[in-house]
Amino acid sequence: MTDATLDDRGRLTLPKAIRERYGDHYHVVQLHDGIKLIPIEDDPLEALRDEFADVEKTASELREEAREAALEEAGR
Repeated sequence: MTDATLDDRGRLTLPKAIRERYGDHYHVVQLHDGIKLIPIEDDPLEALRDEFADVEKTASELREEAREAALEEAGR
């Protein structure tokens, strides 16, 4: 864990190791007990393509499976 402090202009500087690992752009999420920084990829679509490169089913097939699972869980 690393501490960071806001400067007099409200800027937060993240340590170099964190910036190198996660990048320079973040989405700030307000939680009931604090905040969370979520890294934003430089090219979000490319990141999604990389994440799902090994998925062989179509979006329609995945959607239908999710629908069936939800109906089953609801006690169809």
